[in-house]
Amino acid sequence: MFLLLIGFGVFPPQFSFQVFDHPMSRGFQNRFSTQYRCYSVSMLAGPNDRSDVEKGGKIIMPPSALDQLSRLNITYPMLFKLTNKNSDRMTHCGVLEFVADEGICYLPHWMMQNLLLEEGGLVQVESVNLMVATYSKFQPQSPDFLDITNPKAVLENALRNFACLTTGDVIAINYNEKIYELRVMETKPDKAVSIIECDMNVDFDAPLGYKEPERRPHHQEEPTAFTGSGNRLDGKTKGIEPSPAPLGPSDIKRGIPNYEFKVGRITFIRNSKPLPRKIDDAMNRFIAFSGQGQSLRKKGRKP
Repeated sequence: MFLLLIGFGVFPPQFSFQVFDHPMSRGFQNRFSTQYRCYSVSMLAGPNDRSDVEKGGKIIMPPSALDQLSRLNITYPMLFKLTNKNSDRMTHCGVLEFVADEGICYLPHWMMQNLLLEEGGLVQVESVNLMVATYSKFQPQSPDFLDITNPKAVLENALRNFACLTTGDVIAINYNEKIYELRVMETKPDKAVSIIECDMNVDFDAPLGYKEPERRPHHQEEPTAFTGSGNRLDGKTKGIEPSPAPLGPSDIKRGIPNYEFKVGRITFIRNSKPLPRKIDDAMNRFIAFSGQGQSLRKKGRKP
């Protein structure tokens, strides 16, 4: 032990530098971190319309950032963490192009609103590695989102322009020339996830301000049978009585069984004149030889 302490004294001064040259320390040097003044995409100079940037979650950075990133041993795809130190708000994004002016980056308008940034505000940009998403939950910020026929398919198509999601962000998607805002309520397995080449389950919360429709009780009305008017085949109106007055619930007698019911027989009850009573069978009984006899010979009177 004594000899080891003496040995430290005879090593050259550069030994102390080699002790701290550890792969862990090199990892911190490979991290990209810088500040830019941010502007919305509408401020981007150039003849081409860059409205496509507003439809996604990627930013435009200067060429010097690409030069610096190429020297660092970073993982792809390039993902960044944006932080507004004045409001302590942060989000995550990808990069679309490196064509911005030096010291400037261009952000979608919804991303500047999440960060509470104004035109020309300072934003901290740092390279990060995010886990691949497996689940996400969104809440539409307007009930108008329910008018879309297949909202999951629309959202899946819109998320192709995004690189990552952050819990708490309010993203904006464009569909049928209308902007729909959705809040990211939950992401798994982390609060910030990458959605590039992933198999992600999507769920929705009830839209903000949505109210369930009130169900009114349906009152069942008593049915009234045969209330229509009759028509003759010859077109005449003679003999057609007007429709009878509808019967009230108190006029209908229910619960009286038909004791003369037979299977396969249908009985129609009609309003008709009562039949005459039948004569007793005993009075109409057949009696043989009950007629009167007649004689062909006329009986003469006796003198």
